[in-house]
Amino acid sequence: MNFKYLLDQVIRFFTGGLFIFSGLIKLNDPIGTEIKLEEYFEVFANDFSEFFHLFIPAALEIGMVLIILEVVIGFAVLINFRMNITTRVLLGLIVFFTFLTFYSAYFNKVTDCGCFGDAIPLTPWQSFTKDIILLFFILHLFWYRDGYKPVLPAKVANVFLSGLTAISLFLGIYAIWHLPFIDFRPYGVGDSIPFNMIPEEQPIFEYVFEKDGEEVRSAQYLLEENGYSYISAGVINESKTIPKITDYNVWNPEEGDITQQTFTGKKLFLIIVDVKKANLEYMEDISDLISGLEEDIEPMILTSSDPSVIEPFRHEHQLAIPYYFSDATVLKAMIRSVPGIMILKNGTVRGKWHFNDVPDSEEVNGLM
Repeated sequence: MNFKYLLDQVIRFFTGGLFIFSGLIKLNDPIGTEIKLEEYFEVFANDFSEFFHLFIPAALEIGMVLIILEVVIGFAVLINFRMNITTRVLLGLIVFFTFLTFYSAYFNKVTDCGCFGDAIPLTPWQSFTKDIILLFFILHLFWYRDGYKPVLPAKVANVFLSGLTAISLFLGIYAIWHLPFIDFRPYGVGDSIPFNMIPEEQPIFEYVFEKDGEEVRSAQYLLEENGYSYISAGVINESKTIPKITDYNVWNPEEGDITQQTFTGKKLFLIIVDVKKANLEYMEDISDLISGLEEDIEPMILTSSDPSVIEPFRHEHQLAIPYYFSDATVLKAMIRSVPGIMILKNGTVRGKWHFNDVPDSEEVNGLM
């Protein structure tokens, strides 16, 4: 085994594997890729031409094509499929991605390229460095493209890659119609939002209280006048790396900032980033869910829409619940659904549902 053969295999498997990994991470959450592409198109529209605004409505479809292409082209490299074409596509993709990451880094336009979704956040300069390394690897594959022998017969390879394309499309559509298979954001089921808001450099305190015969754990001190009896407190998970939440904020003009109040008791959030873009097909199911909640579960609407829009919406769908405002970026991070449903108990996320999967009130009551 000579050095060039070994180098070829390392580069081929590293490049193919990285494209597959990147594609699968984004296939888990195509809406996240859509959001990131919209951000890029907005930047290019402001910096280059209004023409880029035309791409924003098709950001999801463009993202799906790029995601599936990443997965398929990664496997194509691993099986040496038509390397003359495969390496040309790879080279085109990496040149495109390298331009994006350099532009983001140099002009500080997009702070996270979304290369690996929310699973592995990279700074623009880290992304650019990664793309430069990949560019050299792909140039090597391109230069020696005629020397790679196919691993599979042509017909078998065609069937394999066609099937892979179909499976990828199915998984992507499923993730869009429901929720990501794995939630890498700091608002996943089981996450404590106040816990994730604590800066990494600070010690993490957990208080233990008793209320109505049940043990209650909280990142905040709960008042005795609200029925909580103090038991103990201590530092936990000092070495744990906490995903930072720096922009979670809930308010309305009448009550002001109620962020801390959302971390106490049982809450149901009906999250509607933009009322004008909300899917209304299942609003009757959502209304039935809210009307069947136990009395100690407080429902509220979180939105970034204007009051002039949200007020008629509430009356039209008979949602006699208060509404509060939050930043659109925060709401998009909390759930990939418009509308979406999230339930919290003392700030900990107990459940999340896409509008296609509205639960019944019995299920929600049982989780709280």
